[in-house]
Amino acid sequence: MQWQDHAIILGVKRHGETSVIVEVMTRDRGRHLGLVRSGRSRAMQPVLQPGNAVEVIWRARLDEHLGEFRVEPVTLRAARLMETATAVYGVQAMGALLRLLPERDPHPHLFDALEVILDHLHNPADAGELFVRFELAVLNDLGYGLDLAECAATGARSDLAYVSPKSGRAVSRSAGAPWADKMLLLPPFLGVEGNHAADFDSLSAAFRLTGFFLHRHVYEPRGIEAAVAREGFVQAALKALNPASRTLSSPNGISA
Repeated sequence: MQWQDHAIILGVKRHGETSVIVEVMTRDRGRHLGLVRSGRSRAMQPVLQPGNAVEVIWRARLDEHLGEFRVEPVTLRAARLMETATAVYGVQAMGALLRLLPERDPHPHLFDALEVILDHLHNPADAGELFVRFELAVLNDLGYGLDLAECAATGARSDLAYVSPKSGRAVSRSAGAPWADKMLLLPPFLGVEGNHAADFDSLSAAFRLTGFFLHRHVYEPRGIEAAVAREGFVQAALKALNPASRTLSSPNGISA
């Protein structure tokens, strides 16, 4: 069996003396593993770095086998991704999110989003907003998508200010006022109007929002913790917007 696809390197694990097992996110075949012979060579090591875009050819006798990759470089961005904290942590955090999805399950829209975000991780404001949207997309693909388009109580599509922690649906400012202290804030840049850029406060609220639902629906039921890289990314993105900021935590104790 054989196929060819565009891919992004997520991780590499040593295998034997000279080979490695490479984990990639492909556009049409989802997250996939494959053996690269001589992957630890001087020529291949710079190519097999997280964040790099490559073309892969996968071969195996049977579909359920690990198989082997032949890898050709397309966009080598790994060196640039080492220049800022948001980029270093962001690559690791997005890889961890993609590992929540079943292996070999295609998610082409997540692949496209990953490519866009990787090219913007050096800009903390853009990186933070894009990362939150990536988390929302992963939640949606896991079956826990949030409905932020209209008020759960009134159906209104304007002045949406909260998100119900029970239903994951937006709530308007007037309808949610009596229970405001129990609601999660809906950052303006995630609203349907979408005419606000992310700032320190709105991005903090956005990280709390996605962190809450990831914890409730994914991490807690699976008995796992959020990747350490997520916290690193959150703090790096917020610090870049407000250098005087301190580590934040959500009202329920979950890291922002």
